[in-house]
Amino acid sequence: MKRDNSISQIEERGSNWDVIVIGGGATGLGTAVEAASRGYKTLLLEQHDFAKGTSSRSTKLIHGGVRYLQQGNISLVLEALHERGLLIKNAPHLVHNQSFIVPNYEWWSGPFYGVGLKVYDLMAGRLGLGPSKILSREETLKQIPTLEPENLRGGVIYYDGQFDDARLAINLAQTLSDLGGTAINYCKVTGFSKKMGMIRSIIAVDLEKEKEYELNGEVVINATGIFTDDIIKMDDSSANHILTYSQGAHLVLEKEFLPGETAIMVPHTSDGRVLFAVPWHEKVIVGTTDTPIPHPTLEPTPLESEINFILTNAAQYLTKDPTKKDILSIFAGIRPLVNLGDEKNTARISRDHHLLVSESGLVTITGGKWTTYRKMAEDTINQAALVGCLEEHSSISRDLHIHGWSEEQNEDDLLHYYGSDTSIIKEIIRGDPQASERIHPRLPYIKASIIWAVREEMARTVEDVLSRRTRALLLDARASMESTEVVVEIMARELQKDKSWKKQQIKIFLKLAEKYLA
Repeated sequence: MKRDNSISQIEERGSNWDVIVIGGGATGLGTAVEAASRGYKTLLLEQHDFAKGTSSRSTKLIHGGVRYLQQGNISLVLEALHERGLLIKNAPHLVHNQSFIVPNYEWWSGPFYGVGLKVYDLMAGRLGLGPSKILSREETLKQIPTLEPENLRGGVIYYDGQFDDARLAINLAQTLSDLGGTAINYCKVTGFSKKMGMIRSIIAVDLEKEKEYELNGEVVINATGIFTDDIIKMDDSSANHILTYSQGAHLVLEKEFLPGETAIMVPHTSDGRVLFAVPWHEKVIVGTTDTPIPHPTLEPTPLESEINFILTNAAQYLTKDPTKKDILSIFAGIRPLVNLGDEKNTARISRDHHLLVSESGLVTITGGKWTTYRKMAEDTINQAALVGCLEEHSSISRDLHIHGWSEEQNEDDLLHYYGSDTSIIKEIIRGDPQASERIHPRLPYIKASIIWAVREEMARTVEDVLSRRTRALLLDARASMESTEVVVEIMARELQKDKSWKKQQIKIFLKLAEKYLA
């Protein structure tokens, strides 16, 4: 997947597109893959980098949603549990089974959550990941020795899925390319061209070369996540806003706070949200919050109150109380919540997805979550095919292997999350043994990963590499800052950039990374 090839494709193909998707997050990428897998000529445009927004800032869980079960949203839980099973099957190199324990400190909570999680198991059916079970106090502490022992009565263990969100996004972009579709990052849609009131083409600007294109499509899909309202307004300036925004913050700590492979799930904190402490890439992610915010931004920043809230709640369940000095990185994601009523409590707004078609034929898909991205995409293309009068083709994405698919997993291999691409990256190392060196002693990434990101994953900036092609910025913000010299040298060589570019890239990334420090 090379950006220059994608630009050449739009210049050669010009207006000849069946489906144009705006937005390169989970929803947009999934929708484009769905379209291309049905044989439609598909183009995806992203204004920044793939998964720059919410799609790289999740809690890293592929889950049915225990909280949604508590709220009585049975249909969403059933759908999510089904999609969880499909995703583990279709991307086993990135999505895996994760055990969770709900600790019980009240006499009633063990039976209460034990019954609830048995219902969760039954709803998953044959796609379940393992049976839940009530644990004794001793069994609970054996699984999680750093769990607060005072007043602990036991726990309930259950199973959900975990993944690497940005890596899955990149693999979806590669899947799109494998299917004959075209994806371009740093290409911003700036307007629509209409004929007889119907959208017939989009105006897009390649931000790298500052070149404008007018691209025709039979149907245009708005899959821009938190920026959904901006595209709706671009189509119709009088349209009402449909989104409410909620920010979820996360802290990253060293593994010593949660040794072992089992996560903690606290089903009810003081703000009504679930709190997770989850092992991830040999670190621990703790979150999340649900803070209403007025406007979306590409680079959200956790609030001081959110950081303190997570630290305070985590301290109630861990023997070693985390403090600010223990935080390796902080990050936040913004949820696009469809609020067609007047609900003020964002925790109570539905996480279901919503599909809309404007009078001019713009198809908008918004809401939802990573777990259900494939079903959202299927629903969207079913509707888009009608709007664009496209030849009808059935969905095949339930059984579509995502790029990198591999059943062979060796987690001791630093490249294991590349799946089937691992052997190709090792060819780079055979040609250049220095490419096996780590980019930083505290980070699990080698130079060959940087080379691969530039050559085959459309990485254009240091941020692309350290935030999304690798997860260095989220795992250890200071270490990522200290690795910029190594990374920028490799990128400059691959992209044939000069000293001025290198200096500018380092400056931009260091300024960004400071926001990830507590």
